[in-house]
Amino acid sequence: MSDQTSITAPSVHRVDARHRYEIVVDHERAGLTAYRDREDQRVFFHTEIDDAHAGQGLAAILVEQALTDVRASGRRIVPVCPYVAKFLTKHQEFADITDPVTPETLTWLDAQLGR
Repeated sequence: MSDQTSITAPSVHRVDARHRYEIVVDHERAGLTAYRDREDQRVFFHTEIDDAHAGQGLAAILVEQALTDVRASGRRIVPVCPYVAKFLTKHQEFADITDPVTPETLTWLDAQLGR
């Protein structure tokens, strides 16, 4: 019988009250991708992974599961966040639900975020 510390697989949770998806590793939040909803669109504007968890591929897991959730909800994706935009160039399976970033979207987002 070995005495190994069990490491849990990363899990992604949508936290509607905070307008974000969080990735949790070993019961700790390791990162997030933030959004705001505009009509039938989910506008992603920021993604971050904590330094302690960098380089583990967690951002890709987080964004893929978030976008999969967007698809399941019947919404569309607007990739204002540079990481989400880059992810989408490599994952064409989400192209059918992706809308372009427009000046109107950016103005709306700035108003939502109080910028």
